[in-house]
Amino acid sequence: MDGFLDETRSGVTELRVHGVSGTPPEGMLNHPHPWIVAGDGTTGFYRRWWTDGPPDGEHADVPDSRHREAYAWGGLTSGGKTIALWLLLLPFALANLSYFMLPRPARGTGLRHVTEAAQRLFALLLTGTLVGAVTRASVDLVGWQCTAAGRACTYDTAPVWVHWLGALWGNEPSRRLAVTALVPLLIVALLWWIARRTWQRDERTAVPPDGGGAELPLARPRLWHGDEPVWRLRVVHVCFAIASIGVAVAAPFAGTPLGLALTVANAAVELAAAVLVVLPGIARRLDPGSDERIPGWLTFACRALRVLAPLVCLATLGAALAGLAPGAPGRQLPGVGVGTFQFALTVGIGAFILVATCVLAWMDRASGEPRAMGGIAAWFVLMVAAGSANVLALGLLFWTATFFGVPGTSASPEPVGKKLFLDDPVWWTAALVPLLAVGFAGLAVTLYAIRGSDAARLTPEVTPLYGQRDGGAVAGKWALAALTDRAGLVLAVLTGIGVAGFAAVTVIYQFHLFTPNGGIVGLLATLGSWAMAAVIVGLVFLGRRTYSDSGLRRTIGILWDISTFWPRAIHPLAPPCYTERVIPELIDRVGRLAKEEREEVVLSGHSQGSVITAALVLQLGPEVRARVRMLTHGSPLRRLYAAFFPAYFGTAGLSAVRDAVPWYNLYRLSDPIGGPVFGHVDPLAPGAPNGVDVFCWDPHRPAPGEPLPEARWHSDYWLDPEYDEALSRLIVGSSRSPSPEPPAR
Repeated sequence: MDGFLDETRSGVTELRVHGVSGTPPEGMLNHPHPWIVAGDGTTGFYRRWWTDGPPDGEHADVPDSRHREAYAWGGLTSGGKTIALWLLLLPFALANLSYFMLPRPARGTGLRHVTEAAQRLFALLLTGTLVGAVTRASVDLVGWQCTAAGRACTYDTAPVWVHWLGALWGNEPSRRLAVTALVPLLIVALLWWIARRTWQRDERTAVPPDGGGAELPLARPRLWHGDEPVWRLRVVHVCFAIASIGVAVAAPFAGTPLGLALTVANAAVELAAAVLVVLPGIARRLDPGSDERIPGWLTFACRALRVLAPLVCLATLGAALAGLAPGAPGRQLPGVGVGTFQFALTVGIGAFILVATCVLAWMDRASGEPRAMGGIAAWFVLMVAAGSANVLALGLLFWTATFFGVPGTSASPEPVGKKLFLDDPVWWTAALVPLLAVGFAGLAVTLYAIRGSDAARLTPEVTPLYGQRDGGAVAGKWALAALTDRAGLVLAVLTGIGVAGFAAVTVIYQFHLFTPNGGIVGLLATLGSWAMAAVIVGLVFLGRRTYSDSGLRRTIGILWDISTFWPRAIHPLAPPCYTERVIPELIDRVGRLAKEEREEVVLSGHSQGSVITAALVLQLGPEVRARVRMLTHGSPLRRLYAAFFPAYFGTAGLSAVRDAVPWYNLYRLSDPIGGPVFGHVDPLAPGAPNGVDVFCWDPHRPAPGEPLPEARWHSDYWLDPEYDEALSRLIVGSSRSPSPEPPAR
């Protein structure tokens, strides 16, 4: 190979780990020619390749002395062309996030375990919500309604791929249901295949068992070892989804002995899945190499369920295809109350989780941790997961009804014609969408006013630092970045609006106060139905664009960089946790780079990369950790992670990282994501240095007569002079001593 590539390890290796959006290796290395030295195209370690031979200069690669290396993991979240399809799994990802937000007080272990079981059951019902929406759209709207004799899909103008069902079996509903049930079954099979493929790729990566500080949740190797528990949860969720499809096909014929037997059999599979998902061992993670074992009967039960659920569903479809009795009459697909029961169960579990989370937060109040939303963020995020699942579900129903016919309410008059009927609660929920939009607009106006007020307050303090000409502009930038600290307020207000509206809809429907057709309510419901159908259409177009647009893939990947840091703890069909592959790979690489006495590593983590490196440090063995230092920049560790995940990144966890390795953290007041970890040391909050946090000017203060430079916001910290100074101090300082004094401001 021509040119020069330094592959030596002696001396100090600056190992850079990027943040969100998958920064390419050339950007991290600040070099046009990155060369992969370990890993693959999905996750790889890169060094600089010099075309003209060994470089000169103090800051270049020097064999056996100093090296710069970059770890690119963005391929796990923004590399695939089908990344936009993961947007459909957002409710599942949010459910997993809520699990890690749950307070963990020392004297509330029993209540926490019960709450975690409730969260797992709630997550199972989320699977039922989305799969149920596909089932209602296909089996009810198309199979039962649209293709029945004289209905919309029997007209000559209907698409040929559904017209044949009405022409052939217009008066034989069971056969139509058997065929249309294949659509949700294919969706479930796709979810199973994606979850299994990513499970084999990521979650089965072994984690070395020699991490320190096992008393801290973040330090336990089991956190990144989800092999068996994710498999068990996936079996339960997939079997529950399959059985729910079987119930939808068999329930209309429950008046016959065979139909009743098939309905009961499928409902029994659903019940078995619900029982299994609340058992403590179903999601229990074990440290690699541990002598602990999960009861063998639990694994056997999962394997038995995995065989039983498809067999019962196939028997149901076979009987339906052979022909069952005409079934119960009705405009819409008749049922046996399973959907109503699941709805009531979801509401009850949600209420229990709210009460239990409040109690846990109250028990944890003495910890003094900076908790977002009073410590009950877990419940709010779980409600957002439920809300987003319902938006997707109802959007699919309205789109299907609009595509094949005309959406109608239960009060719609005869003749039926092209009308496809949706339940009244669906229409009531649609009526909430315009109200939520008004809430969004009002919140945006409020945030804008808060930003203006904060900018006016900051201007007198910033003006002496930047001058009369630029003080107001800089104050505006810093005030805008500070809006991130209102994230809890935003989440609380939006969730509150949604929950209040949902409660109102439930009361109106249960007491039959009035129907959602005609008048202002009908107008709101119609507007909401259009909006939710537009969501589905928008996701389709977004998926098509994302397939060919790598830049858009990286943008969408930001969502998954944040939400899939955490393992699939309660929902196995969520997008995969990249950290279960990233952490083991970094442990192995750092172990190789810092294997000998003269080999040392500086972990340089930007944004989400700082969260990864903090978690990594506590997983390293003591001998390797003694030769490691850390430099974070643009870090959300205190600002977001400590606030929303205090059990993992609270004072105890971050202090353990500080005690484990020498550490500097760079932050800017213009950064809307990053911030100080242990305390502000900037000009607006002067105080004693804490040994870790270092303030960086942004925008840089211009020289007299020069224009104000562009703000860098959250990017390019390694171009700041404070970065080079902090790095030099870490290299000069001993890895066995406490953190050296921070660079001068």
